[in-house]
Amino acid sequence: MSFLESGTFTAGANYWASHAGTNMWNDWRPEIVNRDFDKLSCAGIKMLRVFPLWSDFQPLSGLYGGHGYIREYSFGEESLPDTPEGRAGVSRTALARFDELCAIADMNDIKLVVGLITGWMSGRLYTPPVLNGVNVLTDPKAIMWEVRFVRFFVERFKNKKVIAAWDLGNECNCMAPVESAESFYAWTSQIAGAILSKDQTRPIVSGMHSLLPDNNYTMQHQGELTDFLTTHPYPYFTPHCDMDPVNTMRTEFHATAETLFYRGLGGKPCFVEECGTLGPMFSGEETAADFIRVNLFSLWAHDCRALFWWCANEQSHLTHAPYNWNAVERELGLFRRDMSEKPVLNVMGGFARFLEAFHKGYAALPPRISDGVCVLTRGQDTWGVAYMSFILAKQAGLDLEFTHSDLSLPDSPLYMVPSVCGDSAFTGAYFKKIMEKVKRGSVLYLSLESGLLSSFEETFGLRVLSRQRSDKIENITLENTIIPVYTRFKLKMISSGAQTLALDSAGDPVFAARDYGMGKVFFLSCPLEKSLTTVQDAFGSADGSESEYYRFYSIVARQLHSHKAARKAARTENRNIGLTEHIINEHKRLAILVNYDPRPATAKITLQDGWTMGSFLYGSLEMAANDAAVLELHD
Repeated sequence: MSFLESGTFTAGANYWASHAGTNMWNDWRPEIVNRDFDKLSCAGIKMLRVFPLWSDFQPLSGLYGGHGYIREYSFGEESLPDTPEGRAGVSRTALARFDELCAIADMNDIKLVVGLITGWMSGRLYTPPVLNGVNVLTDPKAIMWEVRFVRFFVERFKNKKVIAAWDLGNECNCMAPVESAESFYAWTSQIAGAILSKDQTRPIVSGMHSLLPDNNYTMQHQGELTDFLTTHPYPYFTPHCDMDPVNTMRTEFHATAETLFYRGLGGKPCFVEECGTLGPMFSGEETAADFIRVNLFSLWAHDCRALFWWCANEQSHLTHAPYNWNAVERELGLFRRDMSEKPVLNVMGGFARFLEAFHKGYAALPPRISDGVCVLTRGQDTWGVAYMSFILAKQAGLDLEFTHSDLSLPDSPLYMVPSVCGDSAFTGAYFKKIMEKVKRGSVLYLSLESGLLSSFEETFGLRVLSRQRSDKIENITLENTIIPVYTRFKLKMISSGAQTLALDSAGDPVFAARDYGMGKVFFLSCPLEKSLTTVQDAFGSADGSESEYYRFYSIVARQLHSHKAARKAARTENRNIGLTEHIINEHKRLAILVNYDPRPATAKITLQDGWTMGSFLYGSLEMAANDAAVLELHD
């Protein structure tokens, strides 16, 4: 099975040499690299992301003439030699060292993902001297030398069997600002084209993070130009993700939700290229191990292909920048400074051994059964709304994929359109397509932040009597439970055909449903998903208290299951245990359960008539804290 193939999973690490960090190419010690690789390989890490640091591999200087114009490109005071390396501005010494690194990887049965334009690392910019102060994403001179470097480097090393993929570079969207999404598209196209001109046999990996559908660095453009998208889901750096402890549901779903968010909107597979707890100020070593165990099983269950830990080695002993700048970059290793293994590495190695055993019986893990599509819309906090929607759906027993109202509308039995904003969240034609699918039997849920909808009463069976700003927490009564939800606007409504499901404190309907053709529509006048982005313990807390927000989604889930022939054989009643179901054949399925909670739990599973539990391939229904279970289901 090839790297990043659907149904497979790789647990890897990002690598800088243990003795030198980013200085490893200047302070080259192959015996230490070999020791590092040997220890990683023996622990079960067989894939590393490595970085030919741009300033070391293309150490171009400029010799200047009158008026500050470059008279000649050079290596210091020496003219560039008339050789392929010289014409590409590449250091022969650095190339020889990368050759040696490839040989060491081969010796230790390790494959490599190579970050080509590594000009940004851990908060420091590493550009060739001649490009200091230049916008390396838009300046023609910079792009010319980047293309020359990439073409030469790929041509030089494309026959190395240890190289599994080419990465555009490490977080290149951090190297410089761009004025528009089109500018970064042009840069990405140049670098991807340079790779393809020399090697069409390996996948091109994005290497970017912090992508959004509506900023200057979009997953749509990265998906168009690369083969695999990447997330770097650190809760500390990602909005809405550090509200709860790292070993609880909200934080542990971050990597999975964001990776599916990129995949859905970018249209390409996506994997976690960097991940970690960012050291002891965020969690202890055992808690970090729990965190990574949950993420490994969760990402695997959702076909997210790979997770690379940041970073292989401790860097707290290094005194050069960026390590003396950024405290968060120093204590992230799989190994301690004395090269003893941390619990995280033991978990990753154990997961790799589990997968090896799993693939003796199953060639690949089939995709999970998806219940519906979450449609994100213009003008909203797309990531925050997507993130909250995904977790609410999980707690209600629903599995969602993502799309956007600017993309094609896929067929689906369920459309979740959360926290709609403004008067142009989607076109009339797009909403008409959704309603045509509902007429034919699909279910629609739509919640409102500040959105304005045409044909509202005709669609939802509710008549608006008045609308005013609210900006307050509203106590909503749903199924005899009071649930506080922030709302930006108060819609005073009466039913004109809808069934009222929940009332606000004034007794006005806020949540309602009605039949629509062969399908059903649900409307919530509060921005449930957006409001939860700032609510701690929104999905339950580590001390055992429960949250009720999922109840809105549970009502939709019950309607879906009663309205459609059952697609899933199994459901779980536990709110903090996620369950994915994977069809092997007509009579056999796999169920993967993940306990996203720091407390042990007994998984309570309900099976459809005719289905029975088979063997456990991992774990049991008596689930340890932050652990998983994998079992066969038989019809």
